[in-house]
Amino acid sequence: MFGPRGSGKTTFLHEFFGNQKTLWFDLLDRDVEDRLSRSPNDLFAEIREGAGTVDWVVIDEVQRIPMLLDIVHRIIETSDFKPPKFALTGSSARKLKHGSANLLAGRAFVYHFHPLTHLELGKEFSLDRVLNWGSLPKVFHFQQDSDREEYLRAYGLTYLKEEVWAEHLVRDLGPFRRFVEVAAQSSGQLVNFANIGHDVGVDEKTVKSYFQILEDTLLGFILEPFSRSIRKRQLKSPKFYLFDLGVMRALERTMAQGIVPHTYAYGRAFEHFLITEIYRLNDYLRKDYRLSYLRTNDGAEIDLVVERPGATTVLIEFKSSARTDERDTSTLAAFLKDVGNAEGYCLSNDPNKRLINGIHLLPWEEGLVRLGLSTDTFK
Repeated sequence: MFGPRGSGKTTFLHEFFGNQKTLWFDLLDRDVEDRLSRSPNDLFAEIREGAGTVDWVVIDEVQRIPMLLDIVHRIIETSDFKPPKFALTGSSARKLKHGSANLLAGRAFVYHFHPLTHLELGKEFSLDRVLNWGSLPKVFHFQQDSDREEYLRAYGLTYLKEEVWAEHLVRDLGPFRRFVEVAAQSSGQLVNFANIGHDVGVDEKTVKSYFQILEDTLLGFILEPFSRSIRKRQLKSPKFYLFDLGVMRALERTMAQGIVPHTYAYGRAFEHFLITEIYRLNDYLRKDYRLSYLRTNDGAEIDLVVERPGATTVLIEFKSSARTDERDTSTLAAFLKDVGNAEGYCLSNDPNKRLINGIHLLPWEEGLVRLGLSTDTFK
C-alpha cells in the first residue's frame, strides 16, 4: 500500500485491523527500525512465535528496510508454520525500485492512497477550501486557516528532511530545495528541464533525476503528451503535477495569497484540482484510462485527453468560470476533427448542461460521472 505521507495509510490500517489479531512493526519508530536494521531475522522469529495467534502482520513504511521483503517472501513460501497475511505500507517507492528489493511479484496486491477525493468528502467537500488548502486528511481536522497553513509548511519541511535528506536521495540539499519550489511554481505547465536547471543551478540531467525523486516519493506525477499521430505538429514536453494543491501552495510559498474566483490563480488551481481528481479516481476505480494532454507548436491546447479502453477517447477543456458559451468550444471542435472516435467535454462551474458544436458543456461533477468516475462506481 503506497501513498504520500499524511494520506491516511496508517490510520486506515489501525481502523481496519482494530478487531483482529495483528502484529505491528512501525518503522517510523526509531527503536524498531534500528533493531530490525541490525537483525532482520528478528522479524521472522517474532512472527514464528506468534504463529497461530496472529492473523495479520503490518509493516509500516517498509521502504526503510527493503531487506524485510525477503523475510516476508521466505515466510510466505518456505516457513514451517502457517503464514499470516501481510499488510505493507510505504511513502516512497524509490529504495524499493532502485535497490533491487524483492517486490513480491505475483504474491501481493498493490494499492495506492491519495489525498481525499470529492466523493470521499461528500457533504464536507468545499471547492474553495480544496483549491486553497488541498485535501490531505489532516487539513480537515483544523478549524483555523492559520493552523492549516502551519501544517502544510511543516509538511514540506518534513518531506525534505525525512524523505529526501535522511534517505540520502541527494548529495546537496540546497539545489534540491530550490528545485522543489520551482517545480511547485511550474506544476501543471510544460516541463523545460534546461530552464529549470538554469534557475536551480544544476545541469539538465540532474533536474530529470530530481523529478524522478518527486515521482518515486509520491509527491507528484508526470502527464505525457498525447501520443496518437495527428496532422497538427505537437509539442513533446511532459507536464508535472504536484499530488496536492495545499502542498503545492506551501512549497511555492503562496499560501498567504487566497485563491480568489475570476483570477489566473483560481483557473490554474481549478484545472490542477480536476486533473489530480481524475488521476486519483482512475487509480482507485481501476479504470486503466490513459491520461495525457495535447498541445501544438502554435499554442492550441487540450487540457486533458482520456483514452478509455473499449470506449471513445474524451478531450477535455477545464473552465473555472460559472458561465460558459460557444467560445469555449472552438479549440475542442477543431481537435475533434483530427482525433478519430472522440468526444469533447468542457467542464466548468457552470451548472447548466448544453451541447454546442458537438461539444458537451457540463458542470464538472456531471463530467466525472459521464467519465465513469462516479459515486456509485466508487462505492
